[in-house]
Order: sequence, then C-alpha cells, then structure tokens
Amino acid sequence: MKKRIWKLLCCFLLMITAAQSGAVTIMADTPQKEIVFAMSNQVTEPLTLPATSTALSGSVLSDTVATLSADDLQDLYLYPGGMPFGVKFYTEGVTVVGVSDVETEKGTVNPATEAGLRTKDVILKVDGEVLSGASELTDRIENCNGNALNLICRRGSKTFETTLKPVYCKAEARYKTGIWVRDSGAGIGTVTFILPDTGAFAGLGHGICDADTGSLISMKRGSVSDVTISAVVRGESGKPGELKGYFNAGKVGALLGNSSCGVWGMFSEVPDCTAEPLPVGLKGELEEGDAYILCTLDNNKTEKYDVRISNIHPEATGSKCFTVTVTDPDLLAVTGGIVQGMSGSPIIQNGKLVGAVTHVLINDPTTGYGIFIENMLVNMPLMAR
Repeated sequence: MKKRIWKLLCCFLLMITAAQSGAVTIMADTPQKEIVFAMSNQVTEPLTLPATSTALSGSVLSDTVATLSADDLQDLYLYPGGMPFGVKFYTEGVTVVGVSDVETEKGTVNPATEAGLRTKDVILKVDGEVLSGASELTDRIENCNGNALNLICRRGSKTFETTLKPVYCKAEARYKTGIWVRDSGAGIGTVTFILPDTGAFAGLGHGICDADTGSLISMKRGSVSDVTISAVVRGESGKPGELKGYFNAGKVGALLGNSSCGVWGMFSEVPDCTAEPLPVGLKGELEEGDAYILCTLDNNKTEKYDVRISNIHPEATGSKCFTVTVTDPDLLAVTGGIVQGMSGSPIIQNGKLVGAVTHVLINDPTTGYGIFIENMLVNMPLMAR
C-alpha cells in the first residue's frame, strides 16, 4: 500500500484543478455537505510584461509562519512530482457567492441585500458564535422564529458587523434569507515536490480560488487523498481540456495552506520514493530553451514530456514567471498541450527542479505559464523541517 501511495503521490507541489467542469453553489437555506469547486488555470493573453501579483495572499492553516529564505534554497534537494492527488477542504466561515429574492405574503424582499451583504463577503460568526459551515447557518435561519441574526463578516481585509433578518416563506413553510454560500470544495491536481524526510509538500503553483467570486479561498482544514485519472479531455483553441479522475478510499495527508503561489500540506507518512531528489534551480539559472515536465495521464503512469521555456521574467513574484510551450508529440497527441489538472507539473531543466506549470492559454493550448520553484518555496511555511 505504501509503495502504491508513493507511486501515485511522491514528490508533488499541489496543483488543483476541477474534478468537474462546473461548480455547485447552495442556498444557506438548503444545506449540503460537500461542494465541488472549479479551479481554472486558463488565461487569455500571452505573457509580455513582468508579473506583479503578491506572492503570498492566502490563508495558512498551520500556526507555523517561518518560511524558507533564498539562502536556504542553495543546497536544497526535492523529490520531483508529476503524480495526481485529490483534495477535499472546508473554508473558514462561509463565502457569499450570490443573493436572491424571497417571496413572502407581503411581496418580494431581499434580506441579504437589506443587510448590506455582497458577493465575496465571508460570514464568520452568528450571534457571537463561530460559524462551522453552511448547514449551521441554515439551522440558525430556519430556527430563528423571526428574530434577526447578528453577523460578523469579513470583506477583503476588514471585518464588519451587520444584522440579517430572515423572512417567512409561506410556500416553503420556513424562514429564508435568499443568500447563496459556499463552505467546502474538492478537486484533483498534480504534485510538484516533497521535502525529503518530512512529508511536507506543495503544489498547484497558483491559488485555489472560488469559481463564482474568483477570490482566493480562505481554508479552515483539508485532506489529501489518493486519486485515479480516468480520462483526458483534449484541449483545443478556445476550449481548454482537462484531466478527469476519482478519489480512492482513504486519506493520505492534510492540506495546510493556500496562497497565490500554490498550496501546501503534509503527508501522514513520508512516501517511499524510488526517484532521486533533485537540486533546486533558482530563477537566475533558468534558461530559454529545452526542458521537460513530469505529469500523469489516464494510463496512470508518471512520464517525461518535452517542453520549451521562453519569455523569462526574473522580476515576477506570482504564478506567471515564464512561458511554457509543449513540444512533445506524444503529449500533444493526447492532450493537445496543457490541460486543467496539469497545474503543478514539475519542470526540470539541466538536472534541476526549476518550476511548475501553472496556466494554459485559452486560444493556444500548446502554451501556458510557469512559476519559479523559488517563488513557491519562499512562500511555503516550514513544516517539520
């Protein structure tokens, strides 16, 4: 079993893409245990200017805040990845992804709008108590007996308080607020690396964002599972492809953080890796020219595929640092180039792990972006290092 887990999950920087093509959103008035998110790694324009996105803007679930410095990377070796994984997570509070009117005996009203709630707001507390999820919010609404609910919410970096007054919907015989929320998600992605001897890993190369709001998801907790790739949807111009798969039984680790430069976590056990660890290639060592990536398709074997690196921007601090063009005829035949689910696929050049695939151009699936491995590492909290 341990050998199988390593075969599937060894050496990966967590890169999440959608297990399904669309996201599911629920009314706060209608509880649901789990919601599948859609993680898009699609962009429309080629890279022509240095990226300026903030390197770390996500939520770190662990209490450890120390990170690697550039000096720490000089002698660092990492197991390269390319294997798929599954992730399930719950968010901090619930995120408002929409509102709708509610029919009452006195006409149509919109309690959420009247309370000043907007899309992307995060509801953290109800009547002074920390909100555990959408189901709890639903229970509080339906059992309010017409009394207003005091909410503590977050909008961007600011916290605010508001009052939400549910109204009685006679047609459904219950109190409602007309608010749509999201509290959980699931998806599949590709491993980039594992830190030897610790079980700490990172991946994705870009953040997990809400499919409806586009905002980086603030996570409360998450788990990592074994996954099997079952199909490949080939990418075409204007129609990005994707890897599809399913979760296998069991949990092999925990997801601990989400940032604009990727996600990270910890395996329950350090996998038995058969591949040799590779030295880290700093951004100054990356060259325009040939390289290769590691990724897993529906044959569930991690294999090498040729790519070409160009348009390098050493100043980039986000997830779009250079251009990656697929040149391997075998990969082009199956996927058409880069597809959703390949985000996080490690990039190796001159014997060093230099980065990971992050995005695909919608109008040219053979081409996408990559992130410097350095950017990922300096924003990954040290875990059991």
